[in-house]
Amino acid sequence: QVQLVESGGGLVPAGGSLMLSCAASGRTIRGYGMAWFRQAPGKEREFVAAMNWGSPTTFLADSVKGRFTISRNNAENTVYLQMNNLKPEDTAVYYCAKNRRKFYSGSDVFGSALYDYWGQGTQVTVSS
Repeated sequence: QVQLVESGGGLVPAGGSLMLSCAASGRTIRGYGMAWFRQAPGKEREFVAAMNWGSPTTFLADSVKGRFTISRNNAENTVYLQMNNLKPEDTAVYYCAKNRRKFYSGSDVFGSALYDYWGQGTQVTVSS
């Protein structure tokens, strides 16, 4: 079992920044890719960012390219999402998730079904 706990959400004005953290406990996430998704009220959960294990390559949704960055600290079993120049449309609950495929190195990282463990989410609200 892997437990994922997100933190760092909050209320920020448009143009502001937040860094979300996802701390993993229980079984290690070493060897597994990680991702961030978000879900706004009345909308489906959508992909935000992902990175595979052992590769600097990151994957970002078009809506956040140039503003969001995903990173990880393997020693601390933690994944981050740095969010800059936030917009009201970024308002959502943000979830981190663990890829179910160990040592996966491909680009098929966008579907939520590819992830087997999820955190409880952290609310991000961007005021206009």
